[in-house]
Amino acid sequence: MRLGSIISETLRNIASGTAHALAMFLAVLFAGTLLGGYEAMSVMRLETEAAVRIRAFADVKTVVGGNVDGLACDRLSDPSFISGAMRSGPQVVPLATKGIELSSYEVTAGMIRLITAEDPQEVPDSSGVWVSSDVSHDFGLVKGSRMQTNHGTVTVAGVFDWPNDGRDMRFAYAMIAPAASSGGVFQECWAKQWPQSDQMDELLLSTATKNPKSEMRPGVTALNKGFDAHYDAQKGYLTRVTRWMPYLGLAVGLLLGVISVRRRRLEYAGALHSGESKGAQLLGIELESLIWAGAGMLATCALLSAYALRMSQSDPLAVLLAAVRTPFVLLAGVLVSSLLTGSVIRQTQLFRYFKNR
Repeated sequence: MRLGSIISETLRNIASGTAHALAMFLAVLFAGTLLGGYEAMSVMRLETEAAVRIRAFADVKTVVGGNVDGLACDRLSDPSFISGAMRSGPQVVPLATKGIELSSYEVTAGMIRLITAEDPQEVPDSSGVWVSSDVSHDFGLVKGSRMQTNHGTVTVAGVFDWPNDGRDMRFAYAMIAPAASSGGVFQECWAKQWPQSDQMDELLLSTATKNPKSEMRPGVTALNKGFDAHYDAQKGYLTRVTRWMPYLGLAVGLLLGVISVRRRRLEYAGALHSGESKGAQLLGIELESLIWAGAGMLATCALLSAYALRMSQSDPLAVLLAAVRTPFVLLAGVLVSSLLTGSVIRQTQLFRYFKNR
């Protein structure tokens, strides 16, 4: 048979319902969406877990118990690594409310960037002090406000959030004042990195020396101790239960391919008896399978794309790439199994197929 004749017959089988294309399309759509959607949900759950940790500063570590070189601490920063030094400052008393004292801290530019900016490349305003959102609310302070204190008039450069989510709460009701990184000794060096590297602790310790006035040696600790210290985002992704979804999709595809051919084996054996070549028959089987399984796969990918774009909090593309593996493998399973199942049908089996119909 000519290629045009094979294609024409394939389209007639699809249009007339002989190929049961609609039912097989719906089966592929249902299976691919169910399995791929479950994978997408699993990846987004891991994504949400990581996002919660990042927002809660669970990825921040600090070196304490020694004298910190502020210049060395700030120099640790790179596009994926934010670091800064801090030390305790004097208690600040607003002249308008002399009964209230505010804790103050002197910090380097890197520390201001760490606690106020989501973008590591963003340069925060260091022209004045930064206050926590609680202080801003109680004193009616906004960016540009001026406040009279027992240490003179201060200008508010900005407001930062410091929620009670398990992190160190010293900044929850405090004033942050910028200080030169080369201006004296600091008490702590903080570093924020995602994903965290194995060298993070060593880098932090390299900025600190032993305080001669203390018996403590410098050590590294987590800023937020409310989260699992042994959390490994990459390991969690690689060991997730749904990593087996493509294999399950392959099994479903193989089953659908077998069903689509076996239910029509009498028809195929009869066509061979009428003179159709085996090659033409297999090509027709593959074209039919490609049409209904391919359409189901494309519809599934469209649904998964919409779901990932709508529900993913940070990286819809990563969620989508993980989810669409299953419908693609399901399509491959259909094409392979339909070809193999069709190849075992013989003209000599026509009478047996007819008798068992």
